Amino acid sequence: MRRNAPCGRLMATLDLEVDASYDPPPFRAMTQDIAQQVERRRTFAIISHPDAGKTTLTEKLLLYGGAIQTAGSVKGKGSSAHATSDWMELEKKRGISITSSALHFEYDGHVINLLDTPGHQDFSEDTYRTLVAADAALMLIDGAKGVEPQTIKLFKVCRDRGIPIVTVVNKMDRPAQDPFELMDEVERVLGITVVPRTWPIGSGPNFLGVYEFESKQVFQFERADHGSQRAAVQVKGPDDPALAEQLGEQQHEKLLEDLMLVSEAVDPFDIDKFLKQEQSPMFFASAITNFGVENLLRRFIELAPCPGPLPTTKGEIAPTEEFFSGFVYKVAANMDKNHRDRIAFLRVTSGRFERGMGAKHLRLGREMKLSHPHRFFGQERVTIDEAWPGDVIGLINPGLFRVGDVVSSGPKLEVRNFPRFPPEIYAQVRPKDPSMSKGFNKGLKQLGEEGVVQVFWPRTGAREPILGAVGELQLEVFKHRLEQEYSVAIAMDRKGYSRARWLVKVTDSLLDLLPMVVLDDADRPVALFNSDFEIEYAQKRYEDLEMHEAPPTEEESVA
Repeated sequence: MRRNAPCGRLMATLDLEVDASYDPPPFRAMTQDIAQQVERRRTFAIISHPDAGKTTLTEKLLLYGGAIQTAGSVKGKGSSAHATSDWMELEKKRGISITSSALHFEYDGHVINLLDTPGHQDFSEDTYRTLVAADAALMLIDGAKGVEPQTIKLFKVCRDRGIPIVTVVNKMDRPAQDPFELMDEVERVLGITVVPRTWPIGSGPNFLGVYEFESKQVFQFERADHGSQRAAVQVKGPDDPALAEQLGEQQHEKLLEDLMLVSEAVDPFDIDKFLKQEQSPMFFASAITNFGVENLLRRFIELAPCPGPLPTTKGEIAPTEEFFSGFVYKVAANMDKNHRDRIAFLRVTSGRFERGMGAKHLRLGREMKLSHPHRFFGQERVTIDEAWPGDVIGLINPGLFRVGDVVSSGPKLEVRNFPRFPPEIYAQVRPKDPSMSKGFNKGLKQLGEEGVVQVFWPRTGAREPILGAVGELQLEVFKHRLEQEYSVAIAMDRKGYSRARWLVKVTDSLLDLLPMVVLDDADRPVALFNSDFEIEYAQKRYEDLEMHEAPPTEEESVA
């Protein structure tokens, strides 16, 4: 579990068994230089239930961070403006986020690495992998709907990973629940204490801005140009007569009562409790109108932890270690139609990365020269010369990288595998035109590596792959991308299976007795079933059968 230290309290390095062949790089960076770079960085992800406004908030953080001049909101078919983080054609067409993006910008002397995650629940596994690369999370909640199912699931993932969470109540420009009711719901459903850091001034059409507890000031905004530009703001005290006149006597008195109740009845904010996930600071905002967004961004970089250590099977690697290390948390194909290449997204975890440096691919046990590193801003890419812990860089991937791979210029490291979600729907696929089998196999391999779907192969019979997916949208995305990016039309035959069980220490004779056994991408046997009844029947009939809901991971072997 990751335990980040507050900035300025970077933890000591861990004594590891160093590979005898390890030779520090000639450009070796001083520990103090690394520490300064680490303290400047904030690497975080935004999580939410679909349609809570996650991608819109991402866009507005970029706007206030100075990374873009005009914000393009998430809109449906026919819209000319699209969010910067939505680079895939289907995302622009459907007005949804279905892939993860890494966005890098500077704000107020800090370097921000914003990891935008898919909002759709069918891509929970992609979100999980992205959260492994994050040091903190913004949990976005719809002010009217409160805590929703996907929010609960992603909150649990953050808690399991030890990631501190900032709560943001969005869509305050629409009718919303009472703020105290929202606080109570978050605490009751998620089991974490929330401490307001801003407070809404009105709601719905009467939402004027926020009161900031830190500065004890009211930030009153004006709507402008559909939220594509920064909103004009006036700062005044809560007792200002002009504010009282705007709100009316009754609403103004209620505001003052609310602020007094928060100050007297709510526990004070404690940074250590936040880092331990015992508290979550809460902010109120309207991303679509930009109200409260800059307050959130400014306070978030004060609260969020610096890049944390890399957990390994033998301990943690501090970011201030002088050797470079990093791990791959995502792979993507065809981000750039002009190149049609594959990219491995690597989170730098220690030391200094420099273009052209040598490092070891630990899974393959081979030396590599990292000559073409990129930084991404949506679909755009730029070559970089250096990177520091917390940064995300893109490496050209000629089929060498997969999720979980570690690259290091220092000692040998071993990190735990990323758990996978068991599929719930299945379909057997083949190219409609047999002459397109080469493109079909290429797309199948690359999209399988990305995690768009899980690919299984029958043990016997026709070698037509079976796709496993958590939700229907994954199959739709797979079909769309094969057609658009690989020019292959496919026939898809849905199967009735709904459950998968990975088989451990099973004999060939036993495999032959089970009705449907396939092999996953690591050639592990997987039994497919139609119901829980079938699973229970197989377990009773074959006493030696050992089944798992997910593939064996290093975490299980270490435990």
